[in-house]
Amino acid sequence: MGTGGIAGAFAADLKLTDSGTVVAVGSRSQASADAFADRLGIERRHASYEDLAADPDIDAVYVATPHPLHHPNALLALRAGKAVLVEKPFTMNADEARELVKVARDNNVFLMEAMWTRFLPHVRRVRELVGGLGDIVTVTADHGQWFTEDAEHRLFAPALGGGALLDLGVYVVSFASMVLGTPSKIVTMIDAAFTGVDGQTSMIFGYESGAQAVLTCTLRAKSPTRAAIVGTDARIEIDGDFYAPTTVRLVPRSGEPTVFESEHEGRGLRHQADEWRCGCPPARPRAR
Repeated sequence: MGTGGIAGAFAADLKLTDSGTVVAVGSRSQASADAFADRLGIERRHASYEDLAADPDIDAVYVATPHPLHHPNALLALRAGKAVLVEKPFTMNADEARELVKVARDNNVFLMEAMWTRFLPHVRRVRELVGGLGDIVTVTADHGQWFTEDAEHRLFAPALGGGALLDLGVYVVSFASMVLGTPSKIVTMIDAAFTGVDGQTSMIFGYESGAQAVLTCTLRAKSPTRAAIVGTDARIEIDGDFYAPTTVRLVPRSGEPTVFESEHEGRGLRHQADEWRCGCPPARPRAR
């Protein structure tokens, strides 16, 4: 569902794995669906999201529409019995997220957020190494990109779910959550962009263990976009861009660091499809 840049990148990366095949695309217009399908060699083209969800030969739906449409579009697919992968941010707020989870459970249908970073080879390596760091003291992560101030751009448009936190901050928050879980307290500072969405957001998460996560995101400048996990015995440093395939270093309290290079194909989006397939039921036989 959706024909934007991330939809095209994911469809292209699917060709690098046997975890799925793009058999159909749905858009709000026939022209948009046709253009996307022609570019990527997709057979079925639907002029509405409802038609895509109702297609009997589709096993799973990837929701890649603008942020405010994630919730209603995912509901369409879930209620049609399709497994669903929802682009980040999962929804615009917690109430929408809870409803999607409830509908998925009520219909016994698989549902997952497209947090592709979680499944990249270098992040899998991080999860293997983190147990050897001792007690985790600090997690740091930043994600800053520079964008021309344009009220029509989706990142500055309130109606499209704009702002640094939902588009860029989702990566740093997810990273901290992966390492430390749910915080016991949160302190934030936000500076608004000219349209009223958050232009820059900084956060400190506190945990019962005493660990802290220091996180920041901004639309105003290209930051180093690195991440680190600091423990009492060693630390992990992740080069920029930490959310994409990159290099990882394990730095002990004393001694030389060990460097782990990243091996990957494409953009790195195919790995979430591999994980998604593990949660989906077997594909139904195709109609002929």
